[in-house]
Amino acid sequence: MQTISSYDFKGKRALIRVDFNVPLNENFEITDDTRMRAALPTIKKIIEAGGSPVIMSHLGRPKNGPEEKFSLKPLVGHLSELLGGATVKIAPDCIGDEVKAMAADVKPGEVLILENLRFYKEETAGDEEFARKLSENGDCWVNDAFGTAHRAHASTAVIAKFFPNDKMFGYLIEGEVESLDKVVKNPGRPLTAIMGGAKVSSKITIIENLLNKVDNLILGGGMTYTFVKANGGKVGDSICEDDYIETALNIQKLAKEKGVNLVIATDVLAADNFSNDANTKILPANEIPDGWQGLDAGPESIAKMKEVIEKSGTILWNGPVGVFEMDTFAEGSKAIGTAIVEATKKGAFSLVGGGDSVACVNQFGFADGVSYISTAGGALLEYLEGKVLPGVAAVRGE
Repeated sequence: MQTISSYDFKGKRALIRVDFNVPLNENFEITDDTRMRAALPTIKKIIEAGGSPVIMSHLGRPKNGPEEKFSLKPLVGHLSELLGGATVKIAPDCIGDEVKAMAADVKPGEVLILENLRFYKEETAGDEEFARKLSENGDCWVNDAFGTAHRAHASTAVIAKFFPNDKMFGYLIEGEVESLDKVVKNPGRPLTAIMGGAKVSSKITIIENLLNKVDNLILGGGMTYTFVKANGGKVGDSICEDDYIETALNIQKLAKEKGVNLVIATDVLAADNFSNDANTKILPANEIPDGWQGLDAGPESIAKMKEVIEKSGTILWNGPVGVFEMDTFAEGSKAIGTAIVEATKKGAFSLVGGGDSVACVNQFGFADGVSYISTAGGALLEYLEGKVLPGVAAVRGE
């Protein structure tokens, strides 16, 4: 398999699938360029190696062909700035003779952006002929869009067959896959997964898959109360999925059978209202009265979670253990983050993934203290579920 570090880009047009699906305000100004910045190492590498990046991405969800509000034109000037003033041009389309001519004419060091891939329904349909037409715009294909790697779209997977010997991961997706493999395939022990968030239903497949791999599984956040109720506890007005009571019992049974140390809160910080200014008290997790709801882990539970984390060799964090957006209910998630940073200092490998966990890490300043922060959403979750990601398999030739 080719790698971006060893491939010879000199004089070649590198067709790069990036994820430039950035938010724009009503004036079509970029409000968060994180995804663009994430692709810079790959783009810069190709330029420095004498190649010409030809960038393709989607933006938004256009319904019926080209729509000006979903054009990639607003990204041109900002990408040029990020690249230190490099010449960045945009094609009027992503396929066709005019685009082919522009791609053929792009000079080393220049960048060409193709117009929004999703102006064509063939992109999301994984149409092979559309992928072939896209492939005519480059001499090699670099997949650097991990956020779309779980989709078998024309530009993320199908296109690979037109570059049998000239396909590779970009630095972003290479880092994502290597880091996830350290957790999923070759972890240092003990392996601890912290799964938070509101619902068991959204994490059930991941939890079941992780039970085959982890030594410790810490379950926190809103899903706590489904487990507490499953064991006969009173959860008051706490979030609870009654339809998943049996699922929760089954997860506990599986954990016991597989020898996994399952950690669930035994005490919680409860409130009489979903508000930062609510009245609060520490309660046993299974004795929350009506009119009250658990919104964070309690001190006893936090101490137990920290102890497990600090002894771990590999840590995966997906989802906060409380409503960290409100200061009153942020202590549990802060403590988890602090414990992960401490374990990382001692040599553990730590991976944080999933929108809320990443937001939590950034909010409390833990980003520099963990080993890796995953930028992906759906792709990360599907990888953790044990699914094959089309965008990864296509590059690996699987």
